[in-house]
Amino acid sequence: MFYLAAAVSDFYIPASEMPEHKIQSSEGPLQITMKMVPKMLSPLVKEWAPEAFVISFKLETDPSILIDKSRKALETYRHQVVIANVLDSRRTSVLLVTKDSETKLSLSNEEIVQGVEIEEKIVSHLQSLHTAFIDKHSERKGPAYSSSELSETN
Repeated sequence: MFYLAAAVSDFYIPASEMPEHKIQSSEGPLQITMKMVPKMLSPLVKEWAPEAFVISFKLETDPSILIDKSRKALETYRHQVVIANVLDSRRTSVLLVTKDSETKLSLSNEEIVQGVEIEEKIVSHLQSLHTAFIDKHSERKGPAYSSSELSETN
C-alpha cells in the first residue's frame, strides 16, 4: 500500500535559479517563473509498483470541482483511491473516491470534542479497501499469501 501525502506545492523554483543574495526591492517589481513539480504518481503506478494499492489526495478550495477532479485523477493515473477534501473542512470531513464509489467520512461534533482525528476513520476504511484489493488480486493471480494469512502472521 502506498499512501501518498498531498504535495506541499505544485510549483517550485529550482535551486540553480535561486538568487545568491537578497533580492533588492529598489530594483522594482519582481517577476517569478516557477517550474512544475514532477508528478510521481504515474511512474509509481505504471512502472515502480504496478500491482500496489495506491492512495492519493486531492485538496480543493471549490467543493463543486472536487469529485470531478478526483475522478479525473483516477482515470489518468489508474490507481485505486483518492482521498478528496475541501480546504475549509479537511480536518473533519473527506470523501474516499474509487472508480465505483464515493464514501463520505465525517467527524461528529462529539468526536471533535473528544479529539478524534479524521485520519482514524480514513485508515480504518482504507484497511478494509486494501484487504478487499488483496483478496481480489489473490483470486486472479494466486499469490503465496491471502489477506487472512497475512493478518495471522502479524
